[in-house]
Amino acid sequence: MNYRETPHTFSVAADQSMGIAALPETPGDCGVIVVVGGPQYRVGSHRQFLLLSRRLAAEGYPVFRFDYRGMGDSRGARRDFDDVSEDIRAAIDAFHGICPGLKRIVLWGLCDAASACLIYTQAFQDARVDGLVLLNPWVRSEASLAQTQIKHYYGQRLLQREFWLKLFGGKLNLFSALREFLHKAAKAKERPSANTSEVMTFQEKMAEGVREFKGRILLILSGQDYTAKEFLDHASANKTWAEALATGRVERIDIPEADHTFSSAIQRSHVEKKTLRWLDGAQSG
Repeated sequence: MNYRETPHTFSVAADQSMGIAALPETPGDCGVIVVVGGPQYRVGSHRQFLLLSRRLAAEGYPVFRFDYRGMGDSRGARRDFDDVSEDIRAAIDAFHGICPGLKRIVLWGLCDAASACLIYTQAFQDARVDGLVLLNPWVRSEASLAQTQIKHYYGQRLLQREFWLKLFGGKLNLFSALREFLHKAAKAKERPSANTSEVMTFQEKMAEGVREFKGRILLILSGQDYTAKEFLDHASANKTWAEALATGRVERIDIPEADHTFSSAIQRSHVEKKTLRWLDGAQSG
């Protein structure tokens, strides 16, 4: 191996957190912090974050992956994705201490970790963060989920032979299915009321993060994922996201066969290659 992995502890407020650094023998000046999404720790589902870190480190990029407070080997109270900006900031501080030659930081996050990255940029506008890699960002609300299911699920079900076999075979309760559909349709028609609160919703913080961020953004979307479809529906209706995507400030890559977590070796390899190509482009830009 042309890199080494070392554990590191660092403080977030009064709590001790744990991270793992993958450091190339000759590290470049651009480092990647893998932000963890969902109720999991730094290894990631099917070892995704560990394998990504090793692949990037093998190509010369220092990588740091860490546990939020209350998860994995980090102490403290567990918190939701929209309340981890302090954890991300402390991880960036720790990474700079581990690898003082860093000049630029890229935050990499999947699902609600992608959301957390944008919320962080909105909260701190940290000049050390030069790029974001966002995979299937989480923007869910009850109405947006219903809209996505109506648009992408129910229409497809009507075209599936299995659905009609279940229906005519008596294995599907038509009235129950119809009631569920009507409930979803009602939710899908709901329009979010104007937010009169002084507290921004997490979706608003994400959009503000996109608007204010001056660095490069790579958006990777799975073709077989309702979270990605829900994000695209949300982005098309949101002025800030629509402008960012239309002007090319956000580079978008679709992986049609991929599921939400890019669970197969082929899908994972696609993500690694797309991330490396984008990082290499940033180096030469």
